[in-house]
Amino acid sequence: MLWVKVFHILAMTSWMAGIFYLPRIYVHYVEGRAAGQDVTRLQIMARKLFGFMTLMALFTLGFGLWLWFGWGISGGWLHAKLLFVVLLMGYHHACWIYLKKMQRGELNKSGRYFRLFNEVPLLIFIPILIFVVVKPF
Repeated sequence: MLWVKVFHILAMTSWMAGIFYLPRIYVHYVEGRAAGQDVTRLQIMARKLFGFMTLMALFTLGFGLWLWFGWGISGGWLHAKLLFVVLLMGYHHACWIYLKKMQRGELNKSGRYFRLFNEVPLLIFIPILIFVVVKPF
């Protein structure tokens, strides 16, 4: 089970890297487009990054389920963690919606909006980390 845990952590780290970087691409896209720059490469980068982070999200969830069923369903901390994992999946979905708008050239939020949007996953990830390490209940 420790190998499963290693792969879960590896996949989760990769997923989070994408979750943190994709909104930065959105920032550069909207600001670059407003400045009249060619932002085609950013659209390609965003699409490829989203594909990678989605694959890593699936691996994270798969290995997480394996750990959950392997060690059993126990402790309130796990249920609380899963609530925040669902929120993170919702954020991932919001990134997909923005990606589709970006691909159509309809991404019209400001760079400031996406800078703030970029902070949301950290607010979701901190409780997950606390629940996993501290197991407060």
